[in-house]
Amino acid sequence: MANETAQPSGKGGAKSKALKAAFPYTIPIMTGFLFLGFTYGVQMNVNGFSFVYPMLMSMTIFAGSMEFVAVGLLLQKFDPINAFFLTMIINARHLFYGISMLDKYRHTGLKKYYLIFGLCDESFSINYTAQIPADVDDGWFMFFVTLLNQLYWVTGSTLGGILGSLFPFNTDGLDFVMTAMFVVIFLNQWMQEKNHVSSILGLVLPTICLVIFKADHFIIPSMIALLVALTLLRKPLEKKEAAI
Repeated sequence: MANETAQPSGKGGAKSKALKAAFPYTIPIMTGFLFLGFTYGVQMNVNGFSFVYPMLMSMTIFAGSMEFVAVGLLLQKFDPINAFFLTMIINARHLFYGISMLDKYRHTGLKKYYLIFGLCDESFSINYTAQIPADVDDGWFMFFVTLLNQLYWVTGSTLGGILGSLFPFNTDGLDFVMTAMFVVIFLNQWMQEKNHVSSILGLVLPTICLVIFKADHFIIPSMIALLVALTLLRKPLEKKEAAI
């Protein structure tokens, strides 16, 4: 919901303030997306695709994991049914992200449609936890977080597609950039929190699901467990945070 106390002078002023407030939050994402997007662009080039493919796919799909998988799908026999179900499985976690963002997106107007399209792990992490200044419009803040993150990804993948044909690259280990980026986001959230219960649940419940369901199948059970736990604990946590 937009901050009711925010009264920036004109739409241009609201956008400018929101962009300035959003950009610092996206700096860790910029680092990760530029490197990983570059790797994706190089991979597309190595498999015989022009830079136009990763550029357009990053603009229209904007789902990093699925875009990497799509490289193999493009090289296989055309099978839209398999591609559909594979996409649903890989991106099923976004169902839970979407549920969590219902209240935040409700009063964002037309921006809501782009926010829904551009919802990714990193944008969710920022938009859900960020302490937005009182004089900044929430809707524009979330819009610019989402837009900047997509621009980073599109830029990285396009550059990878262009430069991949000019220079040899060893991309081993670059995927760890995403892991490091999430660690930074988590630590930033931890330092801003008054109550660490939700963060601890975010570590403990997925670990339990990983042990039970193994690495290939633990993500969806983890999301369900977190959704149930945080739903049950929502009111007690809100009361406790208000009392701190």
